[in-house]
Amino acid sequence: MSRSLRAVALVSAAVLTLAGCGSSDTGASAAGSTGGAAVSGEITVFAAASLTGSFTQLGKDFEAANPDAKVTFNFAGSSALAQQINEGAPADVFASAAPKNMTDVTGTGAITDDPVTFVTNTLEIAVPAGNPGKITGLADFAKADLKIALCAEQVPCGAAAKKVFEAAGITPAPDTLEQDVKAVLSKVSLGEVDAALVYKTDVKAAGDKVEGIEFPEADKAVNEYPIAACAKAPNPDGAKAFVEYVLSDKGKAVLTKAGFGAP
Repeated sequence: MSRSLRAVALVSAAVLTLAGCGSSDTGASAAGSTGGAAVSGEITVFAAASLTGSFTQLGKDFEAANPDAKVTFNFAGSSALAQQINEGAPADVFASAAPKNMTDVTGTGAITDDPVTFVTNTLEIAVPAGNPGKITGLADFAKADLKIALCAEQVPCGAAAKKVFEAAGITPAPDTLEQDVKAVLSKVSLGEVDAALVYKTDVKAAGDKVEGIEFPEADKAVNEYPIAACAKAPNPDGAKAFVEYVLSDKGKAVLTKAGFGAP
């Protein structure tokens, strides 16, 4: 090949390369979730029940940024989700309401990435609108004549409740122990109990159906929420992209609006 033809070939190759980069960058910025390439396919997220409202919104926002992706959620108590993952349930992402349940999964090798704490949450007393039981504080949870709902101890909200009762020197007298915080909140919303302990984000999400009462011992049991992609994620690229979206400024804005605290 002559020197002039070789020069033309090199210039043409450079032009094609630059055109390819430009095309790729344009597509990523138009549809990427956090500035990277757009993802596609189904992304299955196992998330703590207390994340139901905020993660549902994040899922919609993520899909809007990635039209070829579909986010499917499995909301439940973190202990139940950890067990399901360890038993082989096909999950792409796990978001737990406590580090312990995440450790249960990392310990089996079902998650090999380092989990990232993305929010915190604290407990609050929840009572039906109008506070018919005349609840004033944590001490009322020891009164046998009142109907009380708590999370079971193996669930993060139940473990946190145990800590605050121990800190206050109170032995509660629950009438029902539920397997996730949403089930507890439902008891309050329907007026089936006089009081319960749920997260402050759940009180906020319930609107005018529930009233919240803060108590000082709540600071003794601040829940940290870790998130990570699963080692055997069916959609590893989608898992990574969704975790990045939750950790992004857009994700933080949704979670902050829901009442979650910074990690």
